[in-house]
Amino acid sequence: METATPTTAPAIPAGYMADAKGRLVPEALVKPADKLQDQLVHKLMGYADDLSAQIARFKVHTFDDVGAFLALLAEQYQDTRGGQKGNMTLTSFDGTMKVQVAVADHMTFGPELQIAKNLIDACIADWSTGANDNIRALVEHAFRVDQEGQVSRDAIFALRRVAIEDERWKQAMTAIADSVRIEGTKTYVRFYRRPSPEARWEAVTIDLASA
Repeated sequence: METATPTTAPAIPAGYMADAKGRLVPEALVKPADKLQDQLVHKLMGYADDLSAQIARFKVHTFDDVGAFLALLAEQYQDTRGGQKGNMTLTSFDGTMKVQVAVADHMTFGPELQIAKNLIDACIADWSTGANDNIRALVEHAFRVDQEGQVSRDAIFALRRVAIEDERWKQAMTAIADSVRIEGTKTYVRFYRRPSPEARWEAVTIDLASA
């Protein structure tokens, strides 16, 4: 069985630039402003690629170092079980720096959620108008999807805190609980510092959008 060989982009001849459709355009025909823009984008993208790789290495080293520290603690207390890492906060001795490690579940909803919505819609249709306008608004907010077609987890769970003595509503709340799927976990690390132990914590920004 033959294996596919990776293809590489053809080299661009000297004196030409490739446009968005792959056509070769003589550099003499490219506007100076477009040339400068192209050079700037390539320059900034090079910096971004290097920074992205550096952050990826930093993330790996951070979790490796935290894991090594936990292993030392486990050895000190003769804990040989190992297991998954949970949420934790590591603080400097002087109380001015801390590292928070947070483990969050990646949660989705199964088809039972649609059954829950059908039951809730049936309840609302039978209830008298006026008295349940607030609940109707709460339901509409809970099942409103975002741009990615996802519903708000917090809004869905807020429905379960509404106590209603209607058997269909109770069945809907059971369906919501049964619809929850945990498809994995993701670990986050955040860094904070403050000038003194009495001051407020300030996040050390790594996210470019928040810098």
